[in-house]
Amino acid sequence: MTLKDYIDSLAGKTVTVVGAGISNRPLITLLAEAGVSVTVRDRSSAEALGGFYDENAAKGVCFILGDGYLDGEMGDVVFRTPGMHPFQPALRAAAERGSVVTSEMELFLKLCPCRVFAVTGSDGKTTTTTLVSELLKAAGYTVWLGGNIGKPLLSEVDSMSPEDAAVLELSSFQLHSMTCSPEVAVITNISPNHLDVHPSYADYIDAKKQVYRNQSEGSRLVLNLDNDVTASCAEEVSGGVSWFSRRHTVDNGCFLREDGMICHASAGETTELLSASELLIPGVHNVENMMAAFAAVWGYVSPEVMRTVARSFTGVAHRLEKIRVLRGVTYINDSIASSPNRTIAGLACFPEKVILIAGGKDKGISYDAVGPAICAHVKKLYLTGMTAQVIEDSVRKAAEYEPGAPEIYRIDGFDEAIRAAAAAAEAGDVVLLSPASTSFDRFKNFEERGNRFRRVVEELA
Repeated sequence: MTLKDYIDSLAGKTVTVVGAGISNRPLITLLAEAGVSVTVRDRSSAEALGGFYDENAAKGVCFILGDGYLDGEMGDVVFRTPGMHPFQPALRAAAERGSVVTSEMELFLKLCPCRVFAVTGSDGKTTTTTLVSELLKAAGYTVWLGGNIGKPLLSEVDSMSPEDAAVLELSSFQLHSMTCSPEVAVITNISPNHLDVHPSYADYIDAKKQVYRNQSEGSRLVLNLDNDVTASCAEEVSGGVSWFSRRHTVDNGCFLREDGMICHASAGETTELLSASELLIPGVHNVENMMAAFAAVWGYVSPEVMRTVARSFTGVAHRLEKIRVLRGVTYINDSIASSPNRTIAGLACFPEKVILIAGGKDKGISYDAVGPAICAHVKKLYLTGMTAQVIEDSVRKAAEYEPGAPEIYRIDGFDEAIRAAAAAAEAGDVVLLSPASTSFDRFKNFEERGNRFRRVVEELA
């Protein structure tokens, strides 16, 4: 089925799009220009939506905005926003009344004419997705990058050819209730996350598993052997499994040998790729990301291309991104660290004790593990945002904590916390933004938070 075929099938039907954010806007415009009866529901006001509201209202799109935006019947087909749980009461009620509840991403997967590589997991998704994309591009493929990064791809689907490759980063919310799966799927790891939205950890795990549950026999699933949850997924896979591991030798997939060499094993043969010491991106978690990407593209990308990309890849913005060195102080932006596990991994990348800026919005997960890591790797801790108290508590109750080690400061303003950390830093110090929390108490996403950090740091004199 082509995109045009699908749009033609909507003739005489009513379509509701829940959420007028970035991922759904091309879909709304596409449907409106095709003459489909579209209603957009969003919590925002017309003023907040600005020109997008004006342009699409002029095309006949109906908008239901404000606090009651989910009230009432929704129509024949409902496209939900990626960040909304599919079992949200209004969506569940719509499905019970006979509405087809889907998403822009699910429709794209059904219509995409080329091979799809999709990455999910609790941590490392964006770096691994970017690496898969860069590896395929370096091998000569035309690559379409989308999902949580890149751009919405549905409106581009008719421009794709079977020889191309689509590379997607998929969240648990996008995957939940998905009825199709990519040909190549990667789960980087699974740990408690987004429990402020998911009703339970089991529900979160179940959503992640949707990335492979509809794979066919010839598909590939790349799993982290070192993560208990992902390793157990192999028991219910219908396609092939390829592993990656820092701790174990594997028969099929990528592993880190004891001498630091990254290797790939397949069909009884082991290929040496490169030493982990040659990677430009810091941290053992990035060794895992690189191995996951290698395992995903094995057979599509040559070992020579893998080595070339791995030796030149410098990382992704907001992920241990060096902003500047000022008077001997290095400023690092790790705004992507929206969970304790991400902050723990980031801290482990530095041999010296750092000055850490942390805090944000709570995701309903435990912060117990971050306290010992902060005690081990941080000399001054600047806390701000809604989780300041819970992070401080985790540090103070850690067995490793001693009064003044680390020094702990509570500062309400985000900008003020950055400036205070900078004022306390001396030549040779690292000032690290690694919040261990989401950004939603103050910013619309981690990118906005990271960009604010960059701006304040660049303004330091």
